[in-house]
Amino acid sequence: MRRVYLDNNATTPVLPAVFEAMQPYFGERFGNASSIHHHGQETRAAVERARESVAALLGCRSSEVVFTGGGTEADNLAIFGVTKAGRHVISSTIEHHAVLNSCKHLEDSGCDVTYVSVDGRGLVDPDDVRRALRPDTRLITIMTANNETGVLQPVEEIGKVAAEADVYFHTDAVQAAGKVAIDVKHIGCDLLSISGHKMNAPQGVGALYVRKGTGLRPMLYGGSHERSRRAGTENVPAIVALGKAAETAARRLFGAIWRLCPTCVMALSKPYCAKSNPPE
Repeated sequence: MRRVYLDNNATTPVLPAVFEAMQPYFGERFGNASSIHHHGQETRAAVERARESVAALLGCRSSEVVFTGGGTEADNLAIFGVTKAGRHVISSTIEHHAVLNSCKHLEDSGCDVTYVSVDGRGLVDPDDVRRALRPDTRLITIMTANNETGVLQPVEEIGKVAAEADVYFHTDAVQAAGKVAIDVKHIGCDLLSISGHKMNAPQGVGALYVRKGTGLRPMLYGGSHERSRRAGTENVPAIVALGKAAETAARRLFGAIWRLCPTCVMALSKPYCAKSNPPE
């Protein structure tokens, strides 16, 4: 019997090009990316190239990308990194359990959480988010795309609500990254999570966009990896794979724009760099 796999919302197969890109880092290129000798600097360069590719996919600076062990860790780091006991958080009833259970833990730790519902189309109403705001609201966390229905949420409008209230905005974009164009500046989010295995990279790797200037407390303590935001020796093969998957997705999504200027990080149709959008 020939079986056909149709559950790409659960996980995606690793692309051959992605598998090929990561293979050398299991063998001859084995160095610790924090080491100062040749072997370490070789893998450090690979990690930074991957960071640039993820940044290009999301429309941000490479310094704003933090590699994690997956989408769940990225969600947790975003939520616990900016919120503490005594503050108020707004989320929705349709979030992934990585967010819902994080919010439940916040409630157990002394936070108040408001869960806005969705309408008959599965959409969060930005006005409901606005009405849920309180003087002590610290964070809004609403997903970009639902993992069961596929509905894209109005995150750009929610981002405006958050900006007007001077509240942190996090969006779980795990089901959106690599499938639809994402521009963190256009969304207006402070934090955005992605996962490698939802976009043809291996399981066990993800990333968190952290807008410059966002105060983020780490969840792990150790070395100064990831600009002291996520301690732990980097999983170089997986990070390289995520970078390759991001590059592949960007080529597919942005087409001619990407081929013209791979360093242009605007995700929609308005590249800002001089090479792809020269002044008239």
